[in-house]
Amino acid sequence: MKCVVFGGGGFIGSAIVDRLLRDGHTLRIFERPRVEPYRKFEAHEQVEWMVGDMLSTHDVADAIDGTDMVFHLVSTTLPKSSNDDPIYDVQSNLVATLQMLNVMVARNVPKIIFISSGGTVYGSPTYLPIDERHPTEPQVSYGIIKLAIEKYLLMYERLHGIKAIILRVANPFGERQRVETAQGAVGVFMHRALKGLPIDIWGDGSVTRDYLYISNVADAFAKAVSYSGSSSVFNISSGTGTSLNALIELLEDVLGTSIERRYLPGRPFDVPVSILSNSFAMHEMGWVPEVTLRDGIVRTALWMKRELAKLAT
Repeated sequence: MKCVVFGGGGFIGSAIVDRLLRDGHTLRIFERPRVEPYRKFEAHEQVEWMVGDMLSTHDVADAIDGTDMVFHLVSTTLPKSSNDDPIYDVQSNLVATLQMLNVMVARNVPKIIFISSGGTVYGSPTYLPIDERHPTEPQVSYGIIKLAIEKYLLMYERLHGIKAIILRVANPFGERQRVETAQGAVGVFMHRALKGLPIDIWGDGSVTRDYLYISNVADAFAKAVSYSGSSSVFNISSGTGTSLNALIELLEDVLGTSIERRYLPGRPFDVPVSILSNSFAMHEMGWVPEVTLRDGIVRTALWMKRELAKLAT
């Protein structure tokens, strides 16, 4: 299968790319200018790296041309800051996606796999765990745009026959996550703990999230490639909630050190609890999150220690 991966050089994208390459797919990776390949690809790996502007129909058309499937992993905003400029969120993410879909129609590309946000599209849960039938009431622009993109994908599926697979991913963590963007509690907390710095906690530490190791995410996208069923929307999660306090205790156990905590006033946009049901994806796609939270933290810690050692030399 020849696939184009928009955003294939990022934290999640690179893990998906590596997984797809192991499955023998031919890939074209589309990234922003000045984004360098995250590793050296082997001679037997069929990879084309190209750069361009997601808002340029010409660039997107060049990337999509001759492919069998599109992976859409790009977001220009973060949940915590997306409300600062909703217009930019709409222009850079929603409009760019519509242009991408129009190119797919013109080039007869039959399938798109989109990464949505299990942590933001649902909003405050009315029941737990949250399944795919749960009401969607996103509280931040990031989640609103993700949900709008989902709706347009399904509209293009009805109008033009483009099969859409929408994966609502929980809270991914693991190797290559950028801690400097302050996205992802596991990576940020681990980074500060390894440097002997205190960890800031917004609220009393009871905020609970569904953390999922990155290889589990990549496995879900690999399963979506061959999925031929009629369903379109899937939660990709561990199915288990972990509070911030429990997460820090687990980090202390894995790292073998005590971690200083600083409790700050809670933030109004933080949903108290978000736990996603993964039963449908497991049943329908045959996907299983094989790496546990603890094992994922152990693997991430080994990687981060190596990265910090490189910086110290």
